[in-house]
Amino acid sequence: MSKKLIFIILLIMFSNKIYSQNTIFDLSYESIEGEKISLRTYKGKYLLIVNVASYCGFTYQYNSLERLYNTYKDKLVILAFPCNQFGRQEPGNSSEILEFCSNNYNITFPISKKINVKGESQHAIYKWLTSKEFNNKFSSSVKWNFQKYLIDPNGNLIDFFYSTTSPTSKKIINYIQ
Repeated sequence: MSKKLIFIILLIMFSNKIYSQNTIFDLSYESIEGEKISLRTYKGKYLLIVNVASYCGFTYQYNSLERLYNTYKDKLVILAFPCNQFGRQEPGNSSEILEFCSNNYNITFPISKKINVKGESQHAIYKWLTSKEFNNKFSSSVKWNFQKYLIDPNGNLIDFFYSTTSPTSKKIINYIQ
């Protein structure tokens, strides 16, 4: 075997190890304030993970997300991941995004720093969410802002919902209740 081939095999093995978790709780993100947060913090609760944007036709869903969070915060955490990959609808920096969410929607659930949800620089959480290889459920692709992924309290992917599904729809609430 050539040295180049061995290097490629080792590189693939190492990079796959990063994402070969059984649950999403093995991953972390950086909060919008710059703090590293382990998803283990949320173990035992449902997670609704949403890629968000301040200037999208679905931005009004922040109201429903906040209402859902306040109604079920004893057993649900909503994690918002700002992303500028769809129509450049999240152009702001962290402080601008935080100000927008606070001033316009009084958001109290966790928000991450801006990330990529697809492509070569896809965040590890979204790599896990969108790949059957990592989540052991199914593969998907993020189609637009406000696509939602629901995780059970044990860290297993339940399902995903396109932007057109309201955060307070029966499809989502039935899982949480």
